[in-house]
Amino acid sequence: MAVEDRQHGGVAYVTPPHRASADPLRAGGPSAGPNARPHNGHNVYRAQATYAALDLGTNNCRLLIARPAQHGFRVVDAFSRIVRLGEGLAASSRLGEAAMDRAVEALKICRGKMANRGVTRARLVTTEACRAATNGLDFIRRVAAEAELSLEIIDQRTEASLAVSGCAALADPGAEGVIVFDIGGGSTEIVWLGSRSEARDPAARIREWASLPTGVVTVAERYGGVEVSRELFERMVADCSQVLEPFVKKAAGARHARGFHLLGTSGTVTTVAGIHLGLPRYDRREVDGLWMQQDDILAVIDRLIEMDYAARAANACIGRERADLVLAGCAIFEAIRRAFPSERVRIADRGLREGILLRMMHEDRAWWRRR
Repeated sequence: MAVEDRQHGGVAYVTPPHRASADPLRAGGPSAGPNARPHNGHNVYRAQATYAALDLGTNNCRLLIARPAQHGFRVVDAFSRIVRLGEGLAASSRLGEAAMDRAVEALKICRGKMANRGVTRARLVTTEACRAATNGLDFIRRVAAEAELSLEIIDQRTEASLAVSGCAALADPGAEGVIVFDIGGGSTEIVWLGSRSEARDPAARIREWASLPTGVVTVAERYGGVEVSRELFERMVADCSQVLEPFVKKAAGARHARGFHLLGTSGTVTTVAGIHLGLPRYDRREVDGLWMQQDDILAVIDRLIEMDYAARAANACIGRERADLVLAGCAIFEAIRRAFPSERVRIADRGLREGILLRMMHEDRAWWRRR
């Protein structure tokens, strides 16, 4: 299975958080994986400690390795592979053997990268697939035995908080209300974020949040993702809208805030952005931070509906491994857009892993040198 061409390169692009307020959604501290070694937090920046954040989701296995830098952190290595860990989970409530095999092989590659880069602290998390599966803990034990990695199953509150911490820097500083969403394989995290004047810490600005049991894999398995007519797409949107409704009621005030906009992070929104830009090959530097207007988003979704499976698979920003999932993701995206109408959406190619890295570096005081 080929590695996705969504590498970060060596660019420092995340601003470090301020010192301060505790995260009201935080559940427990970060876990140091088997590659981690204790160190003096005051010497982190000077010693150039190397951090790793791994996110094993329902669809993807993603790793980011970085070192603290003056304006945030510098990525030194990255890995992303579609493993479809949650394949068939909705029907059986169990992780399948083939899916676990794919995930373990990807995790072995991640362990090798962490060892080669001399990672000194790591947090390795897994989300909805392992939360929901009846054999999720058995899989965690298998990973420890075969890949020699200690995975942490994080709860939904922690997942939402980390995703916000990773991408909130892209919110318009003048906006008094932002809806942040992360469309995953098995769930979608959605957050109402208040203005920066309320608190500088992104997690402290969270007014409402929800983890919806709807993701690209679950929607595609329910409705099919190979042949998607306009009528089928509308049924997908209607289903996603129904799941979203309780959050819409709680966050109804968000859309009336001054400067309101949407901020999306996930493979779905970055794919839509790449298609909009007409990229011959996905390029994170072109996509991360892009503002898209609602007409541009609708044009891309209409184009995707008109494409057959072969055309989607041949598109450089989609590829064969996403061709049956992209319209399921667009249905979730469209449900969110209809519930929270906004002329503009900011696209983030950053999220959970970046949030993990920022948290660890902040806790280690990585940006404060000893006097």
